[in-house]
This record gives sequence, C-alpha cells and structure tokens, in this order.
Amino acid sequence: MSFNDTGLDVTDGVTSNGRWGVESQGIDWEFSLDQGITWTRGSGGSFVVKGDGAKMIWVRARDDAGNTSEIVRVNCVLDTTPPAAVAIAGQAEGVTNTFKLSGIEPGARWEYSLDEQRSWSAGKGSALGTLGNGLSRVWLRQVDMAGNNSAAQGFDLQNPSVVSHEASGDPLLPSILAPGLQTYLIHGVVVSGDRDYVTWDIPKGQQLMSFKLVQYESEDDKAFYALQPNKVFDAGETVESVSRMLVYGHMGPSYLGRNELANVPKSKLGEGPMTLWFQQTGLSPTRYAIEVILSPAD
Repeated sequence: MSFNDTGLDVTDGVTSNGRWGVESQGIDWEFSLDQGITWTRGSGGSFVVKGDGAKMIWVRARDDAGNTSEIVRVNCVLDTTPPAAVAIAGQAEGVTNTFKLSGIEPGARWEYSLDEQRSWSAGKGSALGTLGNGLSRVWLRQVDMAGNNSAAQGFDLQNPSVVSHEASGDPLLPSILAPGLQTYLIHGVVVSGDRDYVTWDIPKGQQLMSFKLVQYESEDDKAFYALQPNKVFDAGETVESVSRMLVYGHMGPSYLGRNELANVPKSKLGEGPMTLWFQQTGLSPTRYAIEVILSPAD
C-alpha cells in the first residue's frame, strides 16, 4: 500500500493540497490523524485532510477479519493560506527599470508574468531589472513553499513614469543594464536594419545561469542573436566572427523557454562583461523579450 499528496511534491514537508491518493490494489484501508488512537475507514482512492498545521498521517490496509497491515506514515505541514502580496519599490537606474521586492516568506520564490497572468516564470535574487521598449506590462507575485501564490501586482511599462528605452543600435556603445541584480528582462522591437545591443557585467562570484527567449511576436518566425564576452560587440556579423561569440543563432517561437547556455561550459559563464546583439533581418517588426539570470558561481 502507498499514498501520496495529489497536489505538489511534499519532499519539502509542506503542501497546500489536503487530498491524498491511496493505492491499495483493491484492499480495504483506513487512516489515522492522531497517531493511531482513532482510525477512519477509507473509501475510493483518496481522503482529505483539513485544517492548516502540522500533520501526522498514518494509513494501513485492513480486511474484514480485522487483520491490518504495517502502517505507512507521512509527516507534513498543510498550508492553504496565500502569502501576503510582496512589497515592490520601482526605480530607474540609468536606462534600467528596477523593481525591488521585499516581504518574501522564508522558502518562497517570486515570479513574473508577461502574458496577463496566463503563465509565470520564476525569478532569482530580490529584484527584477527591465531594459527596453517592447513590453507593455509585467506582473509580480510570490509563491510560498506549499505552492500558494499571493495576489499579483501589475506594472505598466508604458507609463510615462517608467523609463522606456530603445536599446542602442551602436555595437560599440551598447545600452547598459544596471549592476547588482540576478534577474533581467531585455525587451524591444526590431526590424530589418534595426539592431539592439545591450551589455552587462557578471560580478566576481557570479555566473550566467540562463539566457532565454521568453516572448516573441512577429510574422517572421526567425530573428538572430549572439552573445560576445566583451563590453562591446565588435565580433562582427561574418562567418569568421563566430569564434569570438559565446553563443549565436536563431530565435523564434520554437525557441521560447530554451536556455541557450545549456551546453556552454560553466568555465565560460563567469566573471566579466557580456554583450547581446539581437536583430530581425526581415521586414516585419519583431517584438521580443529575453530573460537573463545570474546565480552564485558553482
């Protein structure tokens, strides 16, 4: 016999779902919530535990003669209460909009949404930095250890009080991301002849963890990108120049959510400058957003 929380994984000992599924191979079973003092006969393939707090759940098989199996035990904390909304302070740092988050519960994570809360992505660190002129709105929330999410807060990136910055078209004078953050969104609109160049520094003790396309809207399903480990993008755009690039290639709908650094040795992702080149060679305007996440070096 076995039983498992039907919601999130409870390896961390915390769950927001009080429904537990039982696999009994057709054998009768019962459960106890008071360490075996009392038992409740189960029916079907699940039972529900109610009330937030620490739980000691015991389950065993039982036949009509009163014989019982060994007890299967699970200890966990049931938490169905949503966390409070995070406090967010927005400010401009150069051409980067920085949203600093506080009030995040121990063990919780924060997330952002670019599609009006239909999907969410996890951030890292305690702030989100955005640079560009392509996104219209970003939503932020926290999710506690049990999987409960707070109320979401939306920020209008087209508001006059927020810096709307078209990334530099000069490879030798790229736009600069504010330092000291771990999660960035680079966003913009490009078309044939309009390139975007953005640079940032990876501090000592940090490394690039991921570089992902997270939004792409265009009639043309391919744009081009490259990362050069340099303060400027002087690698050029020829076949011979790729040896100076960390990664390069296409981006489009089929690339959404893919970490372009997945096959890059970590030794190449550490301290130093990095510059992005992003370009659409077709005639259709392309709206894009790229997520950059830094993490402590391994």
